[in-house]
Order: sequence, then structure tokens, then C-alpha cells
Amino acid sequence: MKPNMGTFDRIARILVALVIAGLYFGGQITGPAAITLLVFAGVFILTSFLSFCPLYLPFGISTKKKEE
Repeated sequence: MKPNMGTFDRIARILVALVIAGLYFGGQITGPAAITLLVFAGVFILTSFLSFCPLYLPFGISTKKKEE
């Protein structure tokens, strides 16, 4: 797995995951939608720590700066 996520992308995903968790634990979102969003939040956290997004591969996307 070659890293394909830049710093901004990783931070943005972590912030979105934290917002989702805050909404869930604050009781703002409930039910199946809450569970679905929590799964997405978990995926965002995992991909952020790995610096790798498998959905970027088929499209050839990389937000990581090129090393010169």
C-alpha cells in the first residue's frame, strides 16, 4: 500500500469523524443513520492513520505532495 493521502486530506477526515462521533454521543443522530455514519467515521479514521484510501486507486487520485 503506497500512501496516497496528503496531510490536509488526513486532517479533514479525522475532523469529520470527530464531528460524527460528537453528534452521535450528543444524541443528535440516532438509529440506522447513526450506525452508518459511525461506520464511515471509523473508515475515515483508519484510512487517515494508514495514509491510504483504496477508493483513490481506480481513479489514480493522490492528494499526497510529490517528492522531488
